[in-house]
Amino acid sequence: MKKIVTVLSLALVLASCQEQQKIAFIDNGEVINKYQEKIDIEAKYKLKDEDFKKRADSIGKAFQLEAQDFQINGAKLSQKEQQEQYQALGQKQQLLQQQLQMEQQNLTQAFNVEIDSVISHMKTFVSSYGKTNGYSFILGKNEAGSVMYGTESNDITQTIIDAINADNKSKE
Repeated sequence: MKKIVTVLSLALVLASCQEQQKIAFIDNGEVINKYQEKIDIEAKYKLKDEDFKKRADSIGKAFQLEAQDFQINGAKLSQKEQQEQYQALGQKQQLLQQQLQMEQQNLTQAFNVEIDSVISHMKTFVSSYGKTNGYSFILGKNEAGSVMYGTESNDITQTIIDAINADNKSKE
């Protein structure tokens, strides 16, 4: 009986001597949305998208002028020539639409690749930050509710935002 009491006492002493785990959380959405690298990528692709839209509008207007010219001058052609030109215009329109759609898809895909890279970098940074600063856990708060509540003292969102943006500046 004395041995059991001694073992339990020793276990209690060891358990009470255990170091407290350092736990914090971040708002994932806020960190990523305030991460300067992501902001820069969005700005870059906004410009690319605006350029694409201008080019698409220009191509569309040129095609409309060609179609209007066909309508005006088509009456002078034989029915067979009208049919051939109409088909050629239809094929050209379809080709232009496919080309523009492919360009838009490539732009979207390139954007997604860069954003995925930013998210991956953020995760790696938070992991490294946690290890360097002695955290046992850094939890992610999001809409799904992985952190339903946390005290403000455990919220290191702004600290992470400042640190990751400083790290990003140092790489420029």
